[in-house]
Amino acid sequence: MRNTVLVGALLAGAIATPASAEVTAQSDVGFVIREVADVAATPAETWRAMTTPGAWWSSAHTFSGSGANLSLSPTVGGCFCERFPPPKGAPATQQAGGVQHMRVIYVEPNRVLRLSGALGPLQSEALTGTLTMALRATDTGTHITWEYVVGGYMRYKVDQIAPAVDRMLAEQISLLAAHIAKSTTPAAPPAAAPKPGKAPTAQPAKAAAAPAPAAPAPAAPGGDDAANDAARAAFDAALKKAPPKRQGTPPRH
Repeated sequence: MRNTVLVGALLAGAIATPASAEVTAQSDVGFVIREVADVAATPAETWRAMTTPGAWWSSAHTFSGSGANLSLSPTVGGCFCERFPPPKGAPATQQAGGVQHMRVIYVEPNRVLRLSGALGPLQSEALTGTLTMALRATDTGTHITWEYVVGGYMRYKVDQIAPAVDRMLAEQISLLAAHIAKSTTPAAPPAAAPKPGKAPTAQPAKAAAAPAPAAPAPAAPGGDDAANDAARAAFDAALKKAPPKRQGTPPRH
């Protein structure tokens, strides 16, 4: 059933195409497909996006019906895999299923990723497929080239299946380019420099706020009356003291 859905999606062909997509070679035993796109992102940014297919791959071209179930490990021997979650109502002990779409056989980070495998309905045939995904830096970003070489014995008619696979991969590279365009934020433009001979207008300084009134000194223990009484007592005591004697002045008679 899953294979039937994928074949139908392949043959439908109602999908967007990138800047360049074509079947470059074809024979009774195989075909070659080439897809090209340009993105306004660095090779490193493009590589990170390209190796996370779960974020952009079309759900219509999966076995599980959801592109989010796809994963890719960009290391030699790594898997381009799809997970089949257990169906609703399945026993809790039922394990998830899955499929290995392709296996990574060559890795040159930010430049070349090569995978081996027969995609989609081609997996049921005696075919070998090699997908080379190359990135090249340009003045405006990155040039992406995918080349998929398929050969062996198949029960499909090559002149029908080759264009269908071409359209499928064309859709995926277009989705990748759209995903990169959406996730790459352009840098903010620099601030405009002041015109020559014209000094920048100074902003009027704000008036300084009036200082807050000083907090009153804490009252002495006992309140104001007690403080006044103490001051008066000290003053009275000072008046009762005899004035100091002057030195060298004889007393008056």
